Formats: sequence, C-alpha cells, structure tokens
Amino acid sequence: MLRRTVASPKSKRHPRKRRNPGAAPRAVASSRRLEREERQAEAARELSRSGRYMGREGERPESPFGGLPISEIGILIGTIGLVIGFFSGGGPVLIVGIVILGLAVLEVTAREHFTGYRSHTTLLAALPAVAVESVIVLLFGVPHQRALLIVFALPVFAVLFWWLRRRFATARQARVTRIARPRAP
Repeated sequence: MLRRTVASPKSKRHPRKRRNPGAAPRAVASSRRLEREERQAEAARELSRSGRYMGREGERPESPFGGLPISEIGILIGTIGLVIGFFSGGGPVLIVGIVILGLAVLEVTAREHFTGYRSHTTLLAALPAVAVESVIVLLFGVPHQRALLIVFALPVFAVLFWWLRRRFATARQARVTRIARPRAP
C-alpha cells in the first residue's frame, strides 16, 4: 500500500521567483551594477589594447612644421607631378614628382612609426633596400641574373625590419602607458 504524505498548510513554502539570466536588467540600475559594468568595459578596452600591435593608438603625432600641413601638401604636389609626368611620357616632371612624393610619405610614416602611433615597418625597411638596389644598378648595370639584386637588398631589408619592429614596440609601449595614465584635473 502506498502512503502519501501531505504537508500541512502551514509548512508550504513559496518558491522564490528566479530571474531569467537572459532577461534585460531592471529599469532602475543600481550604482553597484553601473560601477561593475564600467569596470568590465575598461577591462575589455585594456585587454583589446594590450593585444593590439598594429593600428592607431591615441592621437596622431604633431607635425614638425607646426600647424602647417607641409607633408600633406608635398604628397599632393608629388602625386600631381607623378601623374603629369606619367602621361607626358616621363622626364624630369616624373622624377621630381616621385622624389617629392617619396620624401613627404617618408616623413609622415617615420613620424607615425617612431612615436608609436602606427607601424610602418615594412615600408620603412623597404625604402633603403630599394635604394641599395638602385645604387647597384646605377653603378654596375642590371645583372644578367636579376635575382642577384636580392642578395644585396634582402639583408638590408631584414636587418632594418628587425630594428624598426623593435623600435616601434618600444615607442608603442611608451605611448600606451602614457595614454593609460590618468590625467589630473
């Protein structure tokens, strides 16, 4: 025979209503919850910032020319000279356009790279390697085996790439530390 036990009416427990974890938070947020959310957001920003090596960090570094956009004007003039020289069949306009454009781009990329704002390691390492190749071609002519040009350019590129990457990492660390430091009001 089965016996059922029935609890007395006084001993009935009312179960607590549990909040659905997927439900939206209450309309009035407590200050503790807001503080926790702010801490979590700051931790997420720090985590993403610490793992980021490429890309921009902080404000763009100031130009050495003060408020004048000399490098940007140089890029514009160099591009115009490059296009005009290209469509007119080369000549001095093309060469001057390439030189002006190259110097202006070199200034912007070097400034951004050495201040830790944005990495331009490959471009900055490739420019001297191409210059070495150009000097070899001008002095000795184009070799029969063009792959021989790599023998001289590749070590230059590799050493500069390694050094520039280390230099950027140091500058980036200094920039991130300087940005993360709270400023006094």
